[in-house]
Amino acid sequence: MKVLVTGSAGFIGFGVACALLERGDEVLGLDNFTPYYDAALKERRNAILERYPGFSLLRGDICDPAALDERFDRLGAGPDTRVCHLAAQAGVRHSIEHPDEFLRDNVLGFNLVIERCFKRGVGGLIYASTSSVYGNNRDPLLREDSDTDAQVSLYGMTKKANELQAAVHHHLYGLPCTGLRFFTVYGPWGRPDMALFLFTDAVLRGHPMRVFGHGKMQRDFTYVDDIVNGVLAAIDRNHDFGIFNLGAGKTEELMDFIRQIEAACGREGEKEFLPMQPGDVHRTSADIARAREQLDYRPAVTIDRGIPLFVSWYREYYGI
Repeated sequence: MKVLVTGSAGFIGFGVACALLERGDEVLGLDNFTPYYDAALKERRNAILERYPGFSLLRGDICDPAALDERFDRLGAGPDTRVCHLAAQAGVRHSIEHPDEFLRDNVLGFNLVIERCFKRGVGGLIYASTSSVYGNNRDPLLREDSDTDAQVSLYGMTKKANELQAAVHHHLYGLPCTGLRFFTVYGPWGRPDMALFLFTDAVLRGHPMRVFGHGKMQRDFTYVDDIVNGVLAAIDRNHDFGIFNLGAGKTEELMDFIRQIEAACGREGEKEFLPMQPGDVHRTSADIARAREQLDYRPAVTIDRGIPLFVSWYREYYGI
């Protein structure tokens, strides 16, 4: 298969690209190495991808039509071509502070990508959505048909806009579109702005952890390898149209998550308990029944296994 992966130097994009290359697919990467977080981490991920003969990278922006045209020219058309669109501005709090970036990259950029998918005859589009689309929904278990009207962040709103546009393009043009709602992804090579990265860094360096929501939040923490397996299943099955939750299917208390980090680090960390931040939600809990049935999605890594794997990677990467 021939797959264009946007955001190939990002956390999930890197994992997906590696898995595709390992099984023999050709991967066309596109990434602009935005400095939202340490670009050196993205360069290290990309250096690993560059070792594969089936990989080629274009350093470019999804909002640059010329860069997209070059990648789509290389991709070609036909049933064995896919676009796996993972490039986006991420982060709930960052979206509140920089709304223009999110509207540009997540809405305009998505439009430029999906327009080329159907005009160029690509076999299917698989794109990243997020659990943030559920906003302030208080359902104990979030299903794909749960209400998504109570948005609390610009990030969630832009991803809901992506889902709506995909539905319209499938209806009008028959483009196969699969949206994947990721739930709090963690693991080696992760994003430095995410909780696991921040907490591990604080514990190992002896700094206080800033624990928002007074530690009472609950999250469906999902290990990156499980997410990657779900993305590859969506690429392979290429449903005509679908939206799937990709989570662990198990909700964890934030303080239990922190205790696992402390155990893996071999020390207890100082904690600074703070109120909830704007745009955040108290709980996420994924119903993954649809993904189990239609993608054969089987998350396997629990936090007692995944967190030590991350901490081990972190110590090696940063020499701590």
